[in-house]
Amino acid sequence: MNNPIKVVGIVPARMGSSRFPGKPLAKIHGLPMIGHVYYRCKMSKLLDEVYIATCDQEIATYIKSIGGQIVMTKDTHERCTDRTTEALHKIEENTGEIIDIIVMIQGDEPMVTPEMLDSAVQPMLTDESIQVLNLMSKLKSKKEHEDPNEVKVVVDIAGNALYFSREAIPSKKKGGMSIPMLKQVCVIPFRRDFLIKYDQLSPTPLEIIESVDMMRVLEHGYKVKMIMTDAKSYAVDTPEDLDNVSNLMQGELLMTNYLSKRNK
Repeated sequence: MNNPIKVVGIVPARMGSSRFPGKPLAKIHGLPMIGHVYYRCKMSKLLDEVYIATCDQEIATYIKSIGGQIVMTKDTHERCTDRTTEALHKIEENTGEIIDIIVMIQGDEPMVTPEMLDSAVQPMLTDESIQVLNLMSKLKSKKEHEDPNEVKVVVDIAGNALYFSREAIPSKKKGGMSIPMLKQVCVIPFRRDFLIKYDQLSPTPLEIIESVDMMRVLEHGYKVKMIMTDAKSYAVDTPEDLDNVSNLMQGELLMTNYLSKRNK
């Protein structure tokens, strides 16, 4: 599309996951997981370009084989946001263009939809005060609420994040069942200058303890706008998650669409 605002999706991905080594290339219905993410991102109406940011040649080789764009990054990054920032600088250097909004999309979210991406970007096109935004969705069960692989979030009345945790928040001890249990969905648009600022901010204690990048934003006094999505999306952190996602995607129309085009 030809937006006056340049919007680019960057998908950080690496083979060295501690819980599931090699998961970007783990196959779902015959296609590597990172391939599902790439094809779905390319279907967004609001992303001008999509890049996969990786330090691993195996991922780069695969993405190039399906016509995707790659940015090779350092292998020392501990945070997805750090890898995304390096990719931003390299893309701008190579293209000579300034990117206005960078949408960081996790490579382990194979159920992401174009509508989710567009719903995350749209508020930033109309409200210049939003510097960083996350999607969120409702947790469906007590098991999900207590799963440390699911990043939970609580928000204020205006829809800004108050806290992110891998623990079960909010508490259920005093009527917590009446309060929605929410999780972070890792589709995260940043304004360019704020992503660069984020990279320059010092890591924070709660960011490290919770292992959630957005806590650095909150601890330094900035806001994270949260937008609800009804889309069903599950991250893949373990082989069991891969099986679950594969079952949920069985017969999915969106997947059938890009797989059929790919096989022609």
